[in-house]
Amino acid sequence: VQLQASGGGLVQSGGSLRLSCVGDGLTIDRLAVGWFRQAPGKEREGVSGYSTTGNIYYTDSVKGRFTISRDNAKNTAYLQMNNLEPEDTAVYYCAIDTSDDRMRLGVTSSRRWLSRSGTWSQGTQVTVSS
Repeated sequence: VQLQASGGGLVQSGGSLRLSCVGDGLTIDRLAVGWFRQAPGKEREGVSGYSTTGNIYYTDSVKGRFTISRDNAKNTAYLQMNNLEPEDTAVYYCAIDTSDDRMRLGVTSSRRWLSRSGTWSQGTQVTVSS
């Protein structure tokens, strides 16, 4: 039972990437999904979340540029990243949790809210060159 994140790469400033998060051995359609990132020397921070009821939220720095979505038929969540900036360079992770509240707190406050209950993917590297 695991999550698999993919889609990272090297892109120039202003470019786009789409990250994918697939459930392997688990079904994510009834779970809250979140995307996080960790830049070198920094804490892992929340980027975006998608609740089981369809509520979507973003951290301020990516609003208007990133879009989270999910395709339950494919058991996959996505993070479309447009107009990428060098400051977006980080390792990106997806996570799931049974609680919408914990996911929202994990994305907007601290990932520690998910430390006991969340399932995390391996990271995928996103590098944006200037």
